[in-house]
Amino acid sequence: MPHAGESTGPETIWDALRELGAERIGHGISAVLDPALLAHLAERRIPLEVCPTSNVRTRGVASLDEHPLPQLVAAGVPVSINSDDPPMFGTTLNDEYVVAARLLKLGPDGVAALARDAVDAAFLAPAEAARISAEIDAYLATSAH
Repeated sequence: MPHAGESTGPETIWDALRELGAERIGHGISAVLDPALLAHLAERRIPLEVCPTSNVRTRGVASLDEHPLPQLVAAGVPVSINSDDPPMFGTTLNDEYVVAARLLKLGPDGVAALARDAVDAAFLAPAEAARISAEIDAYLATSAH
């Protein structure tokens, strides 16, 4: 899974797709600059592994409030929320879901849907994906919201 489009333009995402046959892209946030690329990613269900805190710390975006996650989701691009390198960027996966929930204005059900989308985008056997999705559903059912 190649990293592309974090600190570079959408052409590097196109290159990863065309030249490497990428089935998912690490980061890919500059896709928002290319409507044709957004449509391509959405239509072919090619997920982006989005790491909001990392994207700010590497200066891929100026601030969390300017992060393009909402535009990616609005365009129908599948995303998974990731922490990149937690010790280096001072974050955790839980922290990244909090950021995503704020950016996307999600409650617990929306965060669970985002987590299930990540499971769907993972390279998992169907039985393993179903097991993890069931864990998400069980956690949601037992947590107060």
